Amino acid sequence: MTSTVPALGTRTAEGSALQAVLLDMDGTLVDTEGFWWDVEVEVFASLGHTLDDSWRHVVVGGPMSRSAGFLIEATGADITLAELSVLLNDGFERRIGRTLPLMPGAARLLAELSAHEIPTALVSASHRRIIDRVLTSLGPQHFGLTVAGDEVPRTKPHPDPYLAAAAGLGVDPVRCAVVEDTATGVAAAEAAGCHVVAVPSVAPITPAVRRTVVDSLEEVDLTFLRGLMTQMR
Repeated sequence: MTSTVPALGTRTAEGSALQAVLLDMDGTLVDTEGFWWDVEVEVFASLGHTLDDSWRHVVVGGPMSRSAGFLIEATGADITLAELSVLLNDGFERRIGRTLPLMPGAARLLAELSAHEIPTALVSASHRRIIDRVLTSLGPQHFGLTVAGDEVPRTKPHPDPYLAAAAGLGVDPVRCAVVEDTATGVAAAEAAGCHVVAVPSVAPITPAVRRTVVDSLEEVDLTFLRGLMTQMR
């Protein structure tokens, strides 16, 4: 997508300027949702259990406490949530040490936001240890702030991570555009009052008020994101 971006601060209506862009990580910027499922399958196989593929839609996009807790209950595996969390994070770190593919359009969008000095935050349900590893591929210079799932009282689908990101950047959540790939993340962003761009990765997401659905990040640029704010006049 070719971007024709107006000057920073351009407004089409009073109070309608985009103040910040808040981005999810797994499945949105990096193609890792499949990595998490593969690790979950491997870990439970080592425990003597086979995961049903239909469960993938249940655990995608959620905090580890929810997804891991669901899998323990569904399989009856003899392991605690704390023990399983360590195994899953260890397994994921090993995988991203091999390769970490970015989603189509992610590198271009991050570069564009940086070039126009748009306040940008990475907001993930993944733990800090995982975010810090992934940042080496995404480029930490693109983000003014990062929020990890183990750093907020309640993570997605609660609004806390996005409210924390907006507060940290000093912006109004209502004037933030959030880019997410799962229903869990969309729910968190909408509960925080943000306008959401959904780029579904595993399960479909339907359009709604203050929610725009696209097929790929290649459809999203700064002009597109600023346009979301004008729809709220």
